[in-house]
Amino acid sequence: MGAAVYILSTLVTAVCTVLLLRGYASRRKRLLLWSGLCFAIFTASNVLVFVDLVLLPQVDLFRYRLASVAVAMAILLYGLIWESDR
Repeated sequence: MGAAVYILSTLVTAVCTVLLLRGYASRRKRLLLWSGLCFAIFTASNVLVFVDLVLLPQVDLFRYRLASVAVAMAILLYGLIWESDR
């Protein structure tokens, strides 16, 4: 059951990534770009969760998962601050 949840969350974040980046491509609002990049890294983090907990349970990827989420949040925070100046 856990594997299905990890796959579903990865698919949801991937769909969000595609929709945000498509929105950026059509409207050229930079906040959509920053959000799309953040969700792209969230998708990669969800893939790492699946690999860590389902495919390779003997390998600890917790630090990589945590680092990827921290980078994603930093990108979103940077985008929010950057866009608040405009």
